[in-house]
Parts: sequence; structure tokens; C-alpha cells
Amino acid sequence: MPRPLVATIDISALQHNLRIAKSHAPDAKIWAVVKANAYGHGLERAIRGFAEADGLALIEPENALRLRELGWQKPILLLEGIFDAADLETVMLAKLDFAVHCTEQIAWLERAAQSGPLDVHLKMNSGMNRLGFKSDVYRTAYQRLRTIPAVRKITLMTHFANADDPLNPGLPLLQQVQQFEQGVAGLPDERSIANSAADLMHPELKSDWVRPGIMLYGASPGATSAEQFGLRPAMTLRSKIIGIQRIEAGEAIGYGSRFVAAGPMLIGAVACGYADGYPRHAPNGTPVLVDGVRTGTVGRVSMDMFSVDLTNVPGAGIGSAVTLWGEGLPIDEVAHAAGTIGYELMCALAARVKVVEL
Repeated sequence: MPRPLVATIDISALQHNLRIAKSHAPDAKIWAVVKANAYGHGLERAIRGFAEADGLALIEPENALRLRELGWQKPILLLEGIFDAADLETVMLAKLDFAVHCTEQIAWLERAAQSGPLDVHLKMNSGMNRLGFKSDVYRTAYQRLRTIPAVRKITLMTHFANADDPLNPGLPLLQQVQQFEQGVAGLPDERSIANSAADLMHPELKSDWVRPGIMLYGASPGATSAEQFGLRPAMTLRSKIIGIQRIEAGEAIGYGSRFVAAGPMLIGAVACGYADGYPRHAPNGTPVLVDGVRTGTVGRVSMDMFSVDLTNVPGAGIGSAVTLWGEGLPIDEVAHAAGTIGYELMCALAARVKVVEL
């Protein structure tokens, strides 16, 4: 009998969330972001869930090839561009779009003897300071690309650091928008600026392409809950109670004995641990549903299991159903309790976890 830990992926939820993204930017085309194995949901499932997207975007060239093998015929965008001049062969073979964010990438294109036509996305560093050309040299990079015969189309792109926190004192959203507008002033090409947070929260930012990521999987990109945006969880992680302990006041639970009972308790062991992707640093009280009743974790998460308080869960016992996150328990709430974000929990889902589809 297999271990009772299963991640269920709801294809209809992926489709629903894509429609939400489109409804917030009805005049824009959609790059559905599927990096990190579609945020842990699987490329095969993403193709079906995002069939109505205008293109798929990711960072891994090998997975871009995999998307083609799986039958995706629409555009594919490499968000970090190519990593070596030799990658141009892959780009040509699979007909990939790719970001250009540094002079080295432009030089590789200039030296390429036989390549094209190529559609590139020229990235501006508008303040996030990871990848891209700063606004004062952006136009120079643009002109270099325009002199390369193989380059057919240039899309103007940037990425927002704080679309979910527009008044962030370290980098206000408006400051990034102004940097971008100054750098692209007068250029006629299409623009790609909106991530999930910008798509959901800033309809005033017009863009020819939007690049939703986390929202497509049913989690929130910022302060507002996913449910308030009408998003549905695409991944639900469930397990079962596999052991029961009755403990008395003064008894401790788990490694490090960091939880000590103040009185009599009924404790359940859940078949899920940090080797499955559950956060080891989750504190006491991290929310869990047992037979549909909300309770919390107790003690330290171990490799293969963790403990939950069943004292106030009537009838709980061996085999009781446990929801770790997803339907009925938002992944963002679990992540917040554990001091992380829903993105990490999704992407950390381990290969040993069984995955099924709805």
C-alpha cells in the first residue's frame, strides 16, 4: 500500500486562474509562467491548464525543448535568455523567444554566423538590480540589436520588485514605471511589464504582454488573499494520521523537545515531513485541517512526519484525513505561519510525493 501523501492538481483551477489573469488585462496577450516545473505542478499539466495562453515563459532551455516535445506550438519565452553562445542552436531549433539582458548576449548574437529570425525581449533594469540594462544605456543596447540582421522583433521588458507594495520606500512602483518609460520613450515596439501583482492590482499599467506566474496556481502575489481575487488553489496536499499518542502535562514532542504539553493532549503523527517539501521551520500552531477541522502543528517537523494537536478534533484517529494546504486551507496562510511564501512551498514539493489530477 502506498504512503498516504498525495498532491492533487486541479487542471480546471489552472484554467480558471488564467481566465482571471486575462480578465484583468483584456487587451493584453498572456505569457503563462511555467518555470520551476510550473511551480511544482508539472509541465504536462501546465500545457493543458494554460492551453488558452498566448505563450509559455520559463528559464530552463531544456524544459523549453520539453514543452515542444509535449506538443506546445505557440511561443515560448526564456526569461533569463541564453546562458552561452551555443544556446543559440537550441533557440533556433525550438523557435524560442528569449530575453537579452547584458552586452555579452548581444555580442553572441552579433558573432552568430547563421541564425534567425530571432524574437528577443530586451530587458531593462528599472531598479530591481538583478538583470537588465539601466535606462541610460537601454537605447544603446536597443540600437545594437536593431543592427543585427537575425533579430526580427524586439519586445521592451522590465520586471517590478514591488507591484504588491507600490509605496515601498526602498523602491516605489512609480519610480520603476518612470525609469522604464524614460528608457523606452519613442520606441514603437511591444511592451511586457506586468507580473501577477501588477496584473491584479494595477490595471492602470498598460502592457501588450502580461506575465502572470503565482496567481495562475491559486496563490496571492501580495497583501491581498488569493480568494479575494477569485483565484482557486490548483495544488492540494493531503495526507493521513498514521499514529496516535496520548500525552500528559510536562511531556515533550519531537526532536529538540521544543513543545512541552501544558496538560493532557491527543497527538497525531502525519505522514509528511521536510523530505516531502513541508517546511522544517514551521512553528507550533502552523494551520492544518484534520477531518475538516482546523488545528495546528506541535513540535519540530522531521524528515518523514510531523505532529498535530487532535485534542479538539472529535473522532480523530488512525486514517483521519489531513489537508496540509490547498482546498479549504490557503497555501499562503500556511506559508505565512512558516515565515515563507506560497511560491516556495509549491516549488519544494518533493519527487517522492505522489501527484494525481482532477
